[in-house]
Amino acid sequence: MENRKGAPLPALTPNQSAPSAIFYLLFSLFLVLAGCASPGEPVERKPQVPGPVADLSAEQQGNSVVLSFTLPAETAEHRPLKQAPAVEIYRAFAPAAGLSAAPALSFTIPPDVAGQYTDQQRFHWTDALSREDFAQNPAGVVTYMVRTRASAKKASADSNLAEVRIFPAPEPISDLAAEIAPTGVALHWTPPQKTITGSVPSIARYEIYRARVQAQPQAAPKLLAPIGTVESATYRDSQVEIGEAYLYAVRSVSQYPGKALSSGDSNVVTVTFRDIFPPAAPQGLVVVAVPAQGETPAHLELSWAISPETDLAGYNVYRSEQVGVLGTRQNAELLPAPAFRDMNVVPGRRYFYSATALDRSGNQSPASAVASGGVPAEGNSAP
Repeated sequence: MENRKGAPLPALTPNQSAPSAIFYLLFSLFLVLAGCASPGEPVERKPQVPGPVADLSAEQQGNSVVLSFTLPAETAEHRPLKQAPAVEIYRAFAPAAGLSAAPALSFTIPPDVAGQYTDQQRFHWTDALSREDFAQNPAGVVTYMVRTRASAKKASADSNLAEVRIFPAPEPISDLAAEIAPTGVALHWTPPQKTITGSVPSIARYEIYRARVQAQPQAAPKLLAPIGTVESATYRDSQVEIGEAYLYAVRSVSQYPGKALSSGDSNVVTVTFRDIFPPAAPQGLVVVAVPAQGETPAHLELSWAISPETDLAGYNVYRSEQVGVLGTRQNAELLPAPAFRDMNVVPGRRYFYSATALDRSGNQSPASAVASGGVPAEGNSAP
């Protein structure tokens, strides 16, 4: 028997015991086994292969197709992936009545970039379609397929196929404007005049979107909620609160066979709703002279019709001794009711009165029609 260097093992002598011989045999076996695995040789590892995507979906939004699916977190053997995989997106076009070719690789998203498109393990990708895509495939079908890759050696199995029929969407509205109106915020815009292919779109309706701006406008919400639809290019939002700021956007919707297609978002406008509109002028102002009674001197009683304003705060009364001059305010505080008693009159003089209404935002109405009156001097008739 030889050792691992080829030298013969020493023979047993009569004085050596059997355990010593067994030791030599075991030691020789160890050397042989140790020689089979040199410490410097690399051991090849099996590359990780992500599990296939099974929930790929595709939806046209404007002139883009938005893909969405759950990014694999495990391998095909249900073991955790060591890192987020790269994403490969395949695409193929076909006529509406034809069969598409096998999807070809169109986009590759590296693993260090994939996180920018991932939200709670859900991957979202927007495929912006070009004018040529629509021109070459009018009313065609786009088929998408996805693979993910954790190693350069092998990608995942194919995902499910997601198909979407594409149509040219109206160009986004670019001149949305907002104005404060007496009953809310008034929006108006110009209807879209063309699509990406140049054809004139048939607009079925408009969708209005709104979000409330919080205390810090720079933290305005990204997602606007729908608040209504209209068929004309105007909309009035009456569900607003004084002092609150709002964001607005509009989408136009075209009706195609079996499909309603929205445009992209319009320009976004911001408006803070404030009540800048004064109440209507009081109506029916009358002045009545009241003669002296006991210790109460002669005076003038004014009254007018109740204002129909829902946010009325009160009234003011003005007095002048010249026609066409508003004069000075007679009440120290707002009058809660449409009435006023003028105890500071000089008998024999004629006074000209007008009343105004104020709302809770501090807007004052125009002056009412003028009414005049006075108390007669002692022994004289009314002035």
